[in-house]
Amino acid sequence: MRYYFLGIGGIGMSALARFFHRRGDIVSGYDRTPSPLTAELEAEGITVHYDDRPSDLPSNIDLVVYTPAVPEELGEFQALKASGVRMEKRSQVLGELTRGKCCIAVAGSHGKTTTSTLIAHLLSKAPCGCSAFLGGISKNFNSNILINNNSDYVVVEADEYDRSFLQLHPHFAVITATDADHLDIYGDHHTLLEAYSQFANQTDKDGLVVLKDGIFLEDNGEPFGHHNGHEDNHEGHHHNQYEFLQRPCATYTAHGIEADYYAINVRTYNGNLFFDLRTPDGVLYDLELDGAPLVNIENAVAASAVALSCGLDQYQLRSGLKSFAGVRRRFDYRIREKNLVYIDDYAHHPQEIKRTIESVRYLYPGKRVIGIFQPHLYTRTRDFADEFASVLSRLDEIVMMPIYPAREKPILGVNSSMLLRKIDSMSKYLCTADQVLELVPALCPDIVLTLGAGDIDRLVPRLEETLRDNLL
Repeated sequence: MRYYFLGIGGIGMSALARFFHRRGDIVSGYDRTPSPLTAELEAEGITVHYDDRPSDLPSNIDLVVYTPAVPEELGEFQALKASGVRMEKRSQVLGELTRGKCCIAVAGSHGKTTTSTLIAHLLSKAPCGCSAFLGGISKNFNSNILINNNSDYVVVEADEYDRSFLQLHPHFAVITATDADHLDIYGDHHTLLEAYSQFANQTDKDGLVVLKDGIFLEDNGEPFGHHNGHEDNHEGHHHNQYEFLQRPCATYTAHGIEADYYAINVRTYNGNLFFDLRTPDGVLYDLELDGAPLVNIENAVAASAVALSCGLDQYQLRSGLKSFAGVRRRFDYRIREKNLVYIDDYAHHPQEIKRTIESVRYLYPGKRVIGIFQPHLYTRTRDFADEFASVLSRLDEIVMMPIYPAREKPILGVNSSMLLRKIDSMSKYLCTADQVLELVPALCPDIVLTLGAGDIDRLVPRLEETLRDNLL
């Protein structure tokens, strides 16, 4: 088979490209700009080009895989569409690849990449094994894909954008968060919740839906689809709050004692996190996460619920959690010295940024924290401007970069200056990437954070080098 990818440099697209290439198919593709990820694809033998020239399209293409992030006015898209070649979205292809497998799909407005990667790591260390298509680069696998032809388990990150996750029919569905996002697609929070509900109800009837406790809430705080008061009555794994689900359900949380799986006695020692895990079958004591942020407790509880349901024993679980190295750009330590810590994080939604800052404050109390933030999308910046301003105000110094537009065209009056004006702080700056390299060392920080889902990742190695030079 000959596959052609439009937007091959995307994290989800590149995973599929790698899968087909390793299977022996002929794979090539287009992306707008070179990146470290496209360089890796080329080094693996996949042909990538960066100019929108239909004349460069290969012949005899069997299937075009594209992402909704690719604009329809792209010359190559139009040429391929006119040619009559079969074209499918990435989500459709992923749905086809997971059909007939024991699919573990992790969805959520935040937490899904780390949780899915951790589940894949846990299963990969157990006899059952797994394949995986991930939304980030696992530091354990050094890849966003894992192939195990001897396992029926396949772990996937289920993306809610463009309702992509509705192409999946998992055996285990995990939902980590349902915060309002992608309102350019859904219009309002209620419609987004309806999509999550549909995703959960597409789970196999003999499977399991694993939910963060309390996540299905409307903007007014009322439970979604709940009409019988606010009591939670346990009936096996069913909670009255989730009566709209027609599938077996288990809840988890890092806080509180009402869920089926929850963490207790959370503590930190020498930069590592420890916790005890309460499960329906008892307590597992002294589980350890190496160099992890506080939010990973919650992700670990969700991953543990799935792993235990897949048959892992406590020793396999304990070993897997301790050896988990994390995901690139998810609370990713770039410098970890006594007098300077630099952490890079993909956080681009207000709730994600809030949780990242909370983790830093928990691990490094009293330290002066500088955050460099690149807003992602004009619509998200517009829709959540007040929320962004509130969470960014928790930093000691805020450095704002211009908005990364991705698939969007500018919106009048929506820019980083508008967002910066809303932040209640005197220590705030608007900078280009080159100006960041000059400014940040001069601020003499204790902790540096880079935050965002755009091309800020290209600044990261340059900033790391600059900061290390200033350590000498």
